[in-house]
Amino acid sequence: MENKEESRVALLGIIVEDTKEISRLNDLLHEYGQYIIGRMGVPYREKGLNIISVAMDAPQDVISSLSGKIGMLSGISSKVIYSKKG
Repeated sequence: MENKEESRVALLGIIVEDTKEISRLNDLLHEYGQYIIGRMGVPYREKGLNIISVAMDAPQDVISSLSGKIGMLSGISSKVIYSKKG
């Protein structure tokens, strides 16, 4: 069956300010793993933050869904930017 919605390339930026929800964050990333091209985490110890970049190739609603679920986690923020090429 063909997917009706076209795939988009996007970068999901995540900032973790409180690590109490990190296990749930990792569960979500694993759940959406089939759409993840790669990810990079950078601890910023001086500020007590973790910065995570997740490159994705997925339908826009899938990317938005993941970002929204991550944004609902306490102490974690997320934002998406999309490629103009799709």
